[in-house]
Amino acid sequence: MEVESTLSSYRIFNVVAETGNLSKAAKELYISQPAISKAVSKLEQSLSVKLFIRNSRGVKLTEEGALLYEYTCSAFKSLRQGEESIKKIHTLGIGQIKIGVSSTLCKYLLLPYIQDFIGKYPHIKVAIECHSTAETLELLQEGKLDIGLILKPSQAKGIDFFPLKSIQDTFVSSPAYLKSLNEREPAVIDNVKTLLQSATLMLLEEKNGTRLYIDDYLAKRSLIPGQILEVNNMDLLIEFSKIGLGIGCVIREFIEKELSDGSLIELPSIRPPAKHTVGFAYHKTAVQSDSMKRFINFYKGV
Repeated sequence: MEVESTLSSYRIFNVVAETGNLSKAAKELYISQPAISKAVSKLEQSLSVKLFIRNSRGVKLTEEGALLYEYTCSAFKSLRQGEESIKKIHTLGIGQIKIGVSSTLCKYLLLPYIQDFIGKYPHIKVAIECHSTAETLELLQEGKLDIGLILKPSQAKGIDFFPLKSIQDTFVSSPAYLKSLNEREPAVIDNVKTLLQSATLMLLEEKNGTRLYIDDYLAKRSLIPGQILEVNNMDLLIEFSKIGLGIGCVIREFIEKELSDGSLIELPSIRPPAKHTVGFAYHKTAVQSDSMKRFINFYKGV
């Protein structure tokens, strides 16, 4: 017999086992005693065993009945726990979301959102995976991530993108590095093509979305760097620029302190690339959990 078709029979069996009396079970379940007897008999027939022995006080579990009772008690306990968990999801906002983001955007843009979101929904578990924009988009398409914080894609079928802010790439260096370049080749810093041929240009790794954007920017202007130093994260790129290892291409919004205190200088001869937009994204066809809906409404300010 299928479990789905006997769930009510198991419920009746449990109550009879607990009360030890058919009439008491009937009162507790608000059904007739004949219906109770019929359900028990049907269950016994389906299992080909005797579950109860009648006595003067009512009924008593057989050895097989006691064994079944252990399992049904455990099963109904699990069902109650499941019901309670479902209720908690709605009343307390319990759940989880998985967010994809680059390490740079995570530090400078995502963390404040996560801090405020967890403060509002402390029972939602947030998992963060560090990926490039391209990788995050792919994982969103595959349903392996719920939300992504990414650079605005030129094409992303089925993706809902919500812009947060615009960011500006800029080329910077330490004052000491520029002085050294000028001492080796006077006026080199005033000619962008000569400057990039003479200097070490420090960029993020090729898989990074910002790097692809900068490569395209340089190619369209026929600017060919003489030497490139690749770095795997923005923090290192900023630090390497500060200690004079070369000219770094960094996000201007992330170095406001360094520009203010003079530890980094923007290169006026290299025109900054156009700004690009960062925002949250999710796949439009994704099944949205309550937690995911809460996070979407949170960053959209709904």
